[in-house]
Amino acid sequence: MSEQLIFDLPQKTAFGREDFFVSPSNDLAVRTIENWQDWPLGKLVLCGPKGSGKSHLAHIWAEDAGAIAVNAKVLAYERLETLAQQPVVVEDVHLLAQDEDGEAALFHLHNLMQEAGHPLLMTGVDSIAAWNINLPDLVSRLYGTQLVNLKAPDDALLSVLLIKLFTDRQIILEPPLIGYIVKRMDRSFAFAGILVRALDRASLAGQKPITKRLAGRVMDEVLVQDD
Repeated sequence: MSEQLIFDLPQKTAFGREDFFVSPSNDLAVRTIENWQDWPLGKLVLCGPKGSGKSHLAHIWAEDAGAIAVNAKVLAYERLETLAQQPVVVEDVHLLAQDEDGEAALFHLHNLMQEAGHPLLMTGVDSIAAWNINLPDLVSRLYGTQLVNLKAPDDALLSVLLIKLFTDRQIILEPPLIGYIVKRMDRSFAFAGILVRALDRASLAGQKPITKRLAGRVMDEVLVQDD
């Protein structure tokens, strides 16, 4: 029998407020985003692990505030005076490390938006200290900005995330199997996405449903590759 062809088609990401599950690990961040009119000086830094929901929350805020979203890596090529005329979310600020033009652009944008009185949301992984920003004036502005962190996901949040990721691929798993995976998986959002893709491919390749045995084997393989 010839090997089955597997097409790992891209999945559509849902960024609506109704698609974001609130749990104790992210409740504070969600409430802070929703109450954006109360941000001190009209600005906020949102930090969290990769895949923790920063982009999702940023999109929710952008829709609510009528903001434009821009990635930090292309900020140096934007018309900052024009950009600063409305609310803005700058994503992945940690990518500006060692980028002199990018750091200068964010510093300039920050000042323009403060003058114009428009809110600014900035996101990045881990913490501001880990971003390795070199421009002293920008570092000062970042540390002078209200900070909210997305915490590591709890069981409830990981369970809902797995259900959503599997459902996006038209896969329905029983709650006991979801619970089995949650207790044994690496506790990160990024790993959840990798694991669901791997399980989907393994199930298609073997033309068998996802079971505890298959889930355990695939998790071990993914963890080894991740190392």
